[in-house]
Amino acid sequence: MKMRIVSLLALASLILAFAFITPAPAAPNNAKAPAASTLPAATTATPAEPHPEIREALGSLRRAKEHMEHAAHDFGGHRVEAIEATNRAIQQLEICLKYDKD
Repeated sequence: MKMRIVSLLALASLILAFAFITPAPAAPNNAKAPAASTLPAATTATPAEPHPEIREALGSLRRAKEHMEHAAHDFGGHRVEAIEATNRAIQQLEICLKYDKD
């Protein structure tokens, strides 16, 4: 009997908890945001950089290539192959950015 009361209280607590949960909006409502012309010049945001992930990958590949070029060992010829593969990856990403501008 005691176990049944405890389980009923737990069930009632869960029902009440879920009954009062309000869903959060997926995105903020921009209808209430002030127009860009009413904002001071210092607070206006600059446009987002196009494809920041690709640009970040390019920087990472260039840094990795530089590290490989200054490595102390040849690693059985694999360092040279890795540098060549990195060069090809850099070229492909630069082509991606070029096509986006067209």
